[in-house]
This record gives sequence, structure tokens and C-alpha cells, in this order.
Amino acid sequence: MLLLILLLVVGAALAYVSNYNLMPVTVNLGLYTFLNVPLFYVIVGSVVVGLLLSYIAYLIHAISASLALQAKARELKTSKEEVLELTKRVHQLELENEKLQHGDGGKPQDPNAL
Repeated sequence: MLLLILLLVVGAALAYVSNYNLMPVTVNLGLYTFLNVPLFYVIVGSVVVGLLLSYIAYLIHAISASLALQAKARELKTSKEEVLELTKRVHQLELENEKLQHGDGGKPQDPNAL
């Protein structure tokens, strides 16, 4: 519903601008020259080209941000795996330290031992 209202407002604005900007102008685009183009078309064309360029710039920014987030996610996953491995190693060393202190002969005291 909001989109419909927005389209009606934009259409009304375009109708208002087109009503008062019908003067023919000459448009030079590099090697090409267009004669007697209504000023309204030049205005609308400029707005459309500006919107397209800004959308392309937004897409480039969004893609680069997405790639950066994926890289950070991979880095985070690698770090979590490293922390898990180091935690396992610390636990094993604690068990080995316990064996050396008490001289149990290889029986781990921890029921959750690996």
C-alpha cells in the first residue's frame, strides 16, 4: 500500500514538472546531438541515470561488505576450532600433570577424560 501511495506521489510530481517544462532543448551526448527534446525528458532522464548510478554504487558497497563478513566468519570459525583444540590439549596436560603428581600409574581420575 505504501508503494502505491509513493508511486502516486511521484506520478503527480512528474505530471506537474512535465506541465511546466515542455520547452525544446538540444542535448549533446559526446558524438550524438539530439534536437528539440522536451526539457521534461532531460530532467527525468537525469534523475533516472542518477538513480541507476547510485544503485550500482550501493550494490558494489553491499557486495564488498558481504565478502568482508564472509572472511570474518571464516576467521572466527578457524579461531573457534583453534580454541577447542587448545582446550583439549590443556585438559590432556592437566591429566598428565595429575598423573605425575600422584603417581597413579596411568589411570585418569577424571571420568570425562579423553
